[in-house]
Amino acid sequence: MGSYGYDARFLKENGISYSELVSEDGNSKVLVVPAWQGRVMTSSAAGDEGDSFGWMNYEYIAKGEIDPRFSPFGGEERFWLGPEGGPFSLYFKGGDDQVFANWQVPKVLDTEAFVVDSSSSRQICLSKDARLINASGTEFDIRISRTVSLMDKADVEKVFGIRLPEEMQMVGYESRNCITNVGAKAWTKNGGLIDVWMLGCFNPTPTTTVFIPYNEYPDSACRIVNDEYFGKMPEGRLVAEDGIVYFKIDGALRSKIGLNALRSKGLCGSYDSSRGLLTILWCGAPPEGATYVNGQWGHQDDPFNGDVINSYNDGPLEDGSIMGPFYEIETSSPGAELQAGETLAHVQKVMHIQGDEKSLAPIVKAVFGADLQKIKDIFKNG
Repeated sequence: MGSYGYDARFLKENGISYSELVSEDGNSKVLVVPAWQGRVMTSSAAGDEGDSFGWMNYEYIAKGEIDPRFSPFGGEERFWLGPEGGPFSLYFKGGDDQVFANWQVPKVLDTEAFVVDSSSSRQICLSKDARLINASGTEFDIRISRTVSLMDKADVEKVFGIRLPEEMQMVGYESRNCITNVGAKAWTKNGGLIDVWMLGCFNPTPTTTVFIPYNEYPDSACRIVNDEYFGKMPEGRLVAEDGIVYFKIDGALRSKIGLNALRSKGLCGSYDSSRGLLTILWCGAPPEGATYVNGQWGHQDDPFNGDVINSYNDGPLEDGSIMGPFYEIETSSPGAELQAGETLAHVQKVMHIQGDEKSLAPIVKAVFGADLQKIKDIFKNG
């Protein structure tokens, strides 16, 4: 348990069909499940024997039953649409209180399979047509297309201008996620906008820290990080200084943070010092003037002041139960102001790199402008 091979066998034994993207040497593997909206369930940098990087909900999958509200399969990259809450929510009906009892994930994002349009050892292309209605009654006729492509070391080195030593283990993939307005009416702010919302579930440890670079504006009134999704963050779990946000990931406290378009650089990382595992999530800097939808539940003062990058640390609910634990790192596209026939594309890249600290430190410095030793030590006394 904990290896890629174990997880692949587990899915097969439970009747879950999947496709694999595999490098020529067999070390880089990416497992995609078309029936679950083409989500990447997990990946490995060292073949079947390597660590399995995605979090999987073994108990739920093994039951073989579907929760009509939400199917928490897990997976390290899943396709969703936003906003989750507010006046233009896709997850609540108009007039309903935005509380968990009324929350419903649209079936196209939960239980409906995507169609495989093409597939090879390095790429899979999927699509799906859907109609969604938001809490304000606006209808969206959508064509979704999603392409997941394997990246090799040369691709990663080119993207970030870095060098990966030969002995370093790495797996990376790019996903291109498109939504097209196939209806007759334009999508405008008046009726509410939707966005592409990508969520990745990973395995937390006491030695894991999420770190996110941010734009520094000393005289700006714009807060650096939104940490009030589930109430104010307790001391010792969140630090923002010198252009980097540090977030404690241990699966022990349900908490979430987000950076908006002014602060976000379209980049997020996590580091588990016990496994020498660096994860990089890239979606590119927000376009100037872009509008991001607000996904917070309930009343909103501004439905178009949402986050670009988010991270979630799982933890027990009030009754002591817990779904995971897992942690998430997430990206969102701008809101899709689309005329009929127009398309919005949201591209993100996910990379897992394993190696010793001496080799990883210059990569972290080059990509994030951060110090690996500080990332490792910042919550040691927390």
